[in-house]
Amino acid sequence: MGGLTVVKEIFDQLPEERIVYFGDTARMPYGPRAHEEVRNFGRQIIRFLETQDVKMIIVACNSATAAGLRHYQAEFSLPVIGVIEPGVRAALSRTKSKRIGVIGTTGTIASRAYEESILALDPGVKIISQPCPLFVLLVENDMVDTPEALRVAEEYLRPLREAGVDVLILGCTHYPLMTHVLQKVMGPDVKLISSAEETAGDAREVLRRLALNQEPGREAARHRFFVSGNPAPFVGIGEKLLCRSIEAYQVILP
Repeated sequence: MGGLTVVKEIFDQLPEERIVYFGDTARMPYGPRAHEEVRNFGRQIIRFLETQDVKMIIVACNSATAAGLRHYQAEFSLPVIGVIEPGVRAALSRTKSKRIGVIGTTGTIASRAYEESILALDPGVKIISQPCPLFVLLVENDMVDTPEALRVAEEYLRPLREAGVDVLILGCTHYPLMTHVLQKVMGPDVKLISSAEETAGDAREVLRRLALNQEPGREAARHRFFVSGNPAPFVGIGEKLLCRSIEAYQVILP
């Protein structure tokens, strides 16, 4: 479900492009899984997307990006981009104190992918990381606007508040769906960074550089949504998030 935050940004920034989306709803969450297992899931999904005549792959999941982006870029001929580096660049451009917080799934935080990317660009930054595994379940079960969600957020984010971060990277594509809760806990002076907006911008630049971008004014794009589990819950939340009617079809991957 979290990858739909990236889709929404692509709709806004690249309205002429066609989206073929695969949500691995039967095997989520990826965060607690071993990296090798997540990489194999990613390979299966990319092979399926190749059958849909796509021209670019966006790994719209932080856990899958951390576990497999470099592998996918080496193994597949299509351009493949992820969601970590765009968020890192945005965070570095906005921090004033050089104290950056990172929240993500257990797998993403354990991979140290954000820390390595940040320090490669600015070794002087102080990074405070915090796994927040329950956030994904809150989003997927439509429980964001509940007292339980606020209590969980206050518990997870306490170390980041105490550390005085001025920028917080939402290191999971589910987390932008909790922005209002996270901002309430962190306070108005902390800038929240969603990778979705920055990733859509990266996609635009890559397509333009490779001369793969669709010309504006062409026939309206027709989008396709596929899931590995029951489509009904996905459609319910997806329509609310994207503010449009969608259809989703179940695909069982080999």
